Amino acid sequence: MHAVENNTKTDNIGYLTGVFGVALVLIWIGVYKFTPTEAKLIQPLVENHFAMNWLYDLFSIQAVSNLIGAAEIIVALGLIVGIKKPKIAFYSGIAAAAIFITTLSFLLTTPNTWKVSDGVLVTNFFLVKDILFLAVSISIIERNKPSN
Repeated sequence: MHAVENNTKTDNIGYLTGVFGVALVLIWIGVYKFTPTEAKLIQPLVENHFAMNWLYDLFSIQAVSNLIGAAEIIVALGLIVGIKKPKIAFYSGIAAAAIFITTLSFLLTTPNTWKVSDGVLVTNFFLVKDILFLAVSISIIERNKPSN
């Protein structure tokens, strides 16, 4: 496998669509984290996660949700600014990848996430979309990696 050199503006349409799509979702979900409804919805995910459950020892349910939402919004803004600033894109891509790896790990850490329905193993599919967002984040990292 080899990297493709992008030489024309039309080569960027898919990349820019991916960046804006990920940024839009992070902003949208990040804003929603400031609501009591979303704070309660993510509580089972966070409290069952080995790397995050300690947050509830320090902060309220709403404060934890607000922190996560603020992080998502900041990363989204970094991705947008990163369109013109490769260094910001690189670090925002790493942060976005960390967000999506964490959300995908909820598939393993949250009880009753997997069920059998009509003989087919199914899950909360809202988490599975993060595989695609992780792929875009990795693409952002690769494209904006600082040269030595």
